[in-house]
Amino acid sequence: MEDFFTLRAEKQNHIIDAALLVFGRNGYKKASIADIAARAGVAKGMITYYFGSKKNLYLYLSELCFNTINNTMEEKFDPFVTDFFDKMKMMADIKVSAMKKHPAINSFLTSVYYEKDAEVATELAAYFETGLKTREKWILQETDVSKFKDDIDPKLLDKFFVWAAEGFAASIVEDENMEHTEEFMHDFYKCMGWMKKYFYKNGESTG
Repeated sequence: MEDFFTLRAEKQNHIIDAALLVFGRNGYKKASIADIAARAGVAKGMITYYFGSKKNLYLYLSELCFNTINNTMEEKFDPFVTDFFDKMKMMADIKVSAMKKHPAINSFLTSVYYEKDAEVATELAAYFETGLKTREKWILQETDVSKFKDDIDPKLLDKFFVWAAEGFAASIVEDENMEHTEEFMHDFYKCMGWMKKYFYKNGESTG
């Protein structure tokens, strides 16, 4: 795999983006090296030469995506923000920032979340165990939960946002050049404003 990194960055990213898109749309089992090569516009043998197998490529992409998200979060996350919805907005901004590096990253990670193929399941479980703990730290620690109505569970609401993010990611991925991302984000934030009014005791709206 080391030889892959000798390619110029533009070529690397072209192959990575093609692989993310194919795996994200088809899942591990149905995706093929041939499909990825065709999407990237390169010979099938080139993908095999650099990665050895579909499994190696898939796990490389998984690690790349998790690291890209984590590194972007570490760089841009503001620990002094305590409002739950402000944190959600900040996380969405950060993910979009990561997606500008690789547009299909969220679609791929959503696919990875549901991947059950035994060939990669063990490695993926380790990634997600770490990822979920990290997300809980970012979203729920130091969050002012006193703003919520008494019958609202912030952890459950966070799960809802994870589910909603799947559709959000799918919308952006269909817009491969991210030309309409600002429009998607505007609608996403508008929905968060409605939710903030409903779930908070004082019906606070998003700024």
